[in-house]
Amino acid sequence: MAKTGKSKQKKMNARVDFTPMVDMIMLLVTFFMLCTTLIKPQTMEIAMPADLETNEENSTQVEESKAVTLLLDEGDAIYYFEGIPGQATPEKTTYGKGGVRDKLLRKNQVAYQKIQQLKKEFQLQQSSDPQTFAKNKEAYEAKVKEITGGDDTPNVIIKASDKATYYNLVDALDEMKICNIGKFMINDFTEDDQKILDEAKGIGTPTNQ
Repeated sequence: MAKTGKSKQKKMNARVDFTPMVDMIMLLVTFFMLCTTLIKPQTMEIAMPADLETNEENSTQVEESKAVTLLLDEGDAIYYFEGIPGQATPEKTTYGKGGVRDKLLRKNQVAYQKIQQLKKEFQLQQSSDPQTFAKNKEAYEAKVKEITGGDDTPNVIIKASDKATYYNLVDALDEMKICNIGKFMINDFTEDDQKILDEAKGIGTPTNQ
């Protein structure tokens, strides 16, 4: 009787060649580098009124009845006062509704109501025709500029101390847009402004004996 033996099978080593995959990854990386737009640093454009330059000389020439000053300080604190600096006591308030926004709306109430009415009229005049829409929008923006630059609108001066943050300044500029303030400036924070803040906080100035 013949002997039957089990045949031995050769063991194959499984090996995956990743060289084509590496080439594919390099092609994909090159493709995205060439086709993807690089992220540009975002900056905020501030449209300052052309008839109100940001300098100390003009800030002192603003009529007392129309002058409003905002002092931005640490801890998201904002101080509001009307009139000429040194002759009015700053009032500490907050950003948004119930704070500085209500004060600015009260000061700019006439212009704000006119613009709200103008917005309603513009919405009613909207057209599907691009040329007509662009024409109506141009007329609307011209009327808004005329209203916000009127003689009965306030002149707001924004001053940020070294302890205020960039976001505080952005919030203050947002309030200008929300309240339809057309005449405002960002001015330098001086030593006199710091004295005004210290007095509002109740911080006494030390005297030399």
